Amino acid sequence: MYIQTEATPNPETLKFIPGRSVMGDRPPADFPNIDTAQASPLALALFQTGHVAGVFLGADFVAVTKNDGEWQHIKPALLAAIMDHFVAGLPIVRDDFTTTEAPTDQDPVVAAIKQLIDTRIRPAVAQDGGDIVFHDFTDGVVSLHMRGACAGCPSSTATLKQGIENLLKHYIEEVREVRAVV
Repeated sequence: MYIQTEATPNPETLKFIPGRSVMGDRPPADFPNIDTAQASPLALALFQTGHVAGVFLGADFVAVTKNDGEWQHIKPALLAAIMDHFVAGLPIVRDDFTTTEAPTDQDPVVAAIKQLIDTRIRPAVAQDGGDIVFHDFTDGVVSLHMRGACAGCPSSTATLKQGIENLLKHYIEEVREVRAVV
C-alpha cells in the first residue's frame, strides 16, 4: 500500500491520500480532539501517536493537524498508523457513528446557498484537505463551519471573504456577508 501526502494551505495540517476510499459516499467526519475520535478507530489510532491535534476524514483522504513537532519527525508514525489500519481491514468509523450536519431547510435561498456550497465550494476546499459546512442564514449573513485543514488555516479568512463570500453574493442577491462559526 502506498500512501501519498500533500501539503495544505494550513502549515499545521497534512493531507494523507491512501489510494482508496476513506469516507466514500458518507459525509466527511471531523474529529477535533481525542474524545470525539472514540467514534473512529482510524482517528483514534492517529491521536494515539501523540502529536495530533485534529483529524478530518474526507471521501478519499485523511487530513491530520499536528499539535507540535516537525512534519519530518511526525509523518512516519502517522503513515504507519494509517497503513496498519487499512491493512488490518478495520472500520473507518464505528457502525453507530453519525455526523451532525445542519438540518435541511425548505427555504429556497438556503437551498440555493447549500447547492452552491456542495457543488462549487466543497470540492475546491476538499482538494486542500478541508471542508466547509453550512450552519445558518440569518439577515443576509451566511454562517459556515470550517473543518479539517480549513479550521485554523492562516488563509481561511481570505478564502471566506474573497472567495466564498464573493461567489455567494454573485449568485444570490440576498447574501450580504459570510462568517465562520466555531
